[in-house]
Amino acid sequence: MTRFKHWVVLTLGILALSLSSLAQAASTGAAAPSFTGTGSDGKTYNLSDFAGKWVVLEWHNQDCPFVKSQYAGKMQKLQAKWTKKGVVWFNVISSAPGAEGAVTADEANADVKEHNAHVTATLLDSTGVIGHAYGAKTTPHMFVIDPKGILVYNGAIDNAPREDDVVAKNQDGDAYVNYVNQALKEGLAGKTISVANTVSYGCGVKYSN
Repeated sequence: MTRFKHWVVLTLGILALSLSSLAQAASTGAAAPSFTGTGSDGKTYNLSDFAGKWVVLEWHNQDCPFVKSQYAGKMQKLQAKWTKKGVVWFNVISSAPGAEGAVTADEANADVKEHNAHVTATLLDSTGVIGHAYGAKTTPHMFVIDPKGILVYNGAIDNAPREDDVVAKNQDGDAYVNYVNQALKEGLAGKTISVANTVSYGCGVKYSN
């Protein structure tokens, strides 16, 4: 166990979502909400441009301890694994201006470089339009979209919020599962996604409203 333990006791109970909140989010099995977003690279990205590809959306806040835990190494390895296989991976920053996690384009690019993140682009969503469309509640909150544009996964990155590293078992003694990795592995193999919804954990997204 690492430094991350010191944050968890005070924050996990407050920041974890209840199962009822999933009902308000974008629904798995239905078409993923369309969006147009501006990347920190200055380019415009439309979800429709990536029809025929697997797409991952990762809600991001570089100041959130849960995000920092993932970026101790786990998240970058997962990004690298799947982007090499052609998966499109967007970080989405929905923090309102002046709120925790709000960044300029240059700051977002510096964060990607510092952590050697393997993302297709970082979308700057300071108005929260994309975040509200998906019902993103926490950082990280993960969504997986299949090549037909169907949302096939909505929830947590994994089942080990108290661990900075990949472990054999999580804090409850259950086998470690990275739900995004599992969904992509099953989906690309033509299998049904065995776990389509979980409760996301992390810091609440700092929307403007």
